Amino acid sequence: MAELFIKQAENYADGRPSYPQELFQFIASKTPSHDLAWDVGTGNGQAARSLAGIYKNVIATDTSPEQLSLAPRQPNIRYQQTPPTMSIAELESNVAAESSVDVVTIAAAIHWLDLPNFYQQVKWVLKKPHGVIAAWAYFIPEINGSVDAVAQRFYNVLLKPYLHPAVKLAEDKYRSIYFPFEPVDGVDDTGPPLFVTEKLMNLDDYFTFFRSWSGYQTAKEKGVELFSDDVIEEFKHAWAEDGQDQKVAKFPIYYRIGRVGNM
Repeated sequence: MAELFIKQAENYADGRPSYPQELFQFIASKTPSHDLAWDVGTGNGQAARSLAGIYKNVIATDTSPEQLSLAPRQPNIRYQQTPPTMSIAELESNVAAESSVDVVTIAAAIHWLDLPNFYQQVKWVLKKPHGVIAAWAYFIPEINGSVDAVAQRFYNVLLKPYLHPAVKLAEDKYRSIYFPFEPVDGVDDTGPPLFVTEKLMNLDDYFTFFRSWSGYQTAKEKGVELFSDDVIEEFKHAWAEDGQDQKVAKFPIYYRIGRVGNM
């Protein structure tokens, strides 16, 4: 699915929120050792940078060279472009050896993957039995009642017809995603959000967030501009109601976490 994000790589880097440190501390608390993390679909390295503050080394992979080019470099992060599918030999060469990874993370990307193939790779690289896989995502940011109502109409009526079917898994908060891993301390599913990330936005920032979606690019390639003058005016009116140019956008995070066990 890399081609869906190539043309808006800069919008993605500018428009998407970072993740709260508490999320990474929670994940790290489930892995007995902190030697090596594999961040899959790293994009511009948002999650990899936080993982690098906890794990000795991070391998951060993505199929998009455009996304990887925007990722800030750190001494203990190795960014690696990978093909959409890898043999075990390629996995060992590009990522890591068998049973050598403490945690595999996938931030806002697992719904794009070939899950049966990917899970075979995860089970091969994770340390057994305590290696952990953690996938998480967010959806439409929460601003206030007026803006959120316009955003829901924009999503359901204008944007949704251009979205790839895989986005349905994210819309469903990963509750229906295939996830064949053991619960970690009784935790394996998404429920009421434990973590919320925030980003200070003005209206242009808010538009940039939506322009980073794959569906926006798909519509644009079909000659459809989703942000028509009428849509922009509707958003402007809702945004101006409270008199604040900048607003705190809240992104509740839902996640799946599991342990590889002796698979």
